[in-house]
Amino acid sequence: MLEPIIKIKNMEIIYNLGKENEFKASSGVNMDIYPNEYIIFFGPSGCGKSTVLYSILGVLPPTKGEVLVKGENPYVYSPEELVKFQTAVVGIMYQAFYLIPSLTVFDNVTLPMVFQGVHPNKRKKRAEKLLTRFGIKKQANKLPEALSGGQSQRVSVARAFVNDPEILLADEPVGNLDSISADAVMDTLDKININDKKTIILVTHDAKYLPYAHRIFYMRDGKVVSVVPNPEKKQIARIDRQKTLVTEMEQLTKIHPYLTPIELKVKSIINYLTQDLTFDQLQRLEKIVKIIIERKINSKKFYQILLQKFSEGGVGISPSLARVMADKVDKILTQSKDVRRYRSRLEQNIFYSQKKVLIKNLSKYLIEKYKGEITPDKFKRLEDIVYKRITGIIKKEEFEKMISLSLKKGGAGFSKRTAKKFTRYFEKLLIQGLELDNFEH
Repeated sequence: MLEPIIKIKNMEIIYNLGKENEFKASSGVNMDIYPNEYIIFFGPSGCGKSTVLYSILGVLPPTKGEVLVKGENPYVYSPEELVKFQTAVVGIMYQAFYLIPSLTVFDNVTLPMVFQGVHPNKRKKRAEKLLTRFGIKKQANKLPEALSGGQSQRVSVARAFVNDPEILLADEPVGNLDSISADAVMDTLDKININDKKTIILVTHDAKYLPYAHRIFYMRDGKVVSVVPNPEKKQIARIDRQKTLVTEMEQLTKIHPYLTPIELKVKSIINYLTQDLTFDQLQRLEKIVKIIIERKINSKKFYQILLQKFSEGGVGISPSLARVMADKVDKILTQSKDVRRYRSRLEQNIFYSQKKVLIKNLSKYLIEKYKGEITPDKFKRLEDIVYKRITGIIKKEEFEKMISLSLKKGGAGFSKRTAKKFTRYFEKLLIQGLELDNFEH
């Protein structure tokens, strides 16, 4: 089982303990952060985000509780061990850059390696490689005062990353940057997480950066009030799913607070189709899926656009993948109409027989994904479970559990793997079948 790279247990940090101006900056903080996760601490100013970050860095000891990094408590280290920890295990970048004004860009970047006793030749090669990678090689011999804000922050990233730490901390790193420079820095951090397999922990109060994270720790008044996994990213941590009718939609709403309901529906379909395309292809695919969800094109046209070259306005994927995608989208949009019909009849209290037919249809859509034998008893039980889910009597987690329970215990008698498959698909039908005005945004 994957072990957390950072583990915080019942942490409490109190400033000015015992004095008149005593202030509790954090209280009862518990979190497990795993290797290669991109984590965001999100919340308003003063909510305790940076307090937790600096406690992980090893400069803010807990008043109560414990902070473990790679299984060790940095607050028992000797001064020499702590310096090694803060330059080799973790790296940090700040909103204010904190570049040394009398040193060149090159010397600012190599400074952490000096503290580690790295040979000058090795320092030179490593620094040149990072300066090239982050697009600031031409500025190597300049002093910080000659740099733009975006260039300064990229120097800061290179300095934090130069000793190849396993964990990179970022405290409001783009708070002082224009939008173009900010996006460049955020994309750089994202690539470090994806390509270099580094754990990223970023503090921000700007919701537009939330899509970068695997998980978002929402903070308020020194506490973690909720942890929201990003359904657009393959999760590293083991997730306890939220128990609501439109679980994925609510997660997407929190991670993309500025998107419209139709755009959130697009996200859901994209997640269902693939995570293997390039960033540009995914963006193009989102635009095309939005059009088909809005019923502006049909399935045949959707397939043609998927095949079309990217340079000509298409997505540029293979015929086999395009056919799979087109069939999936067509099927889920067609089948989700029965969800819409059922809920419409439910709200209008239309007589039972019509609703019963729709429940049977929805159950059959799930059975299409099953290759084993279906007895009448299993199908009847599946219908009962589908009915309970679509009416909101049970929640997603209960739906999955009941499908995998034996018939004797009141379930449908399918395997856990099949239950997971059925649940995943049925949630897609629920999201696409709900009317847009049913979403609170």
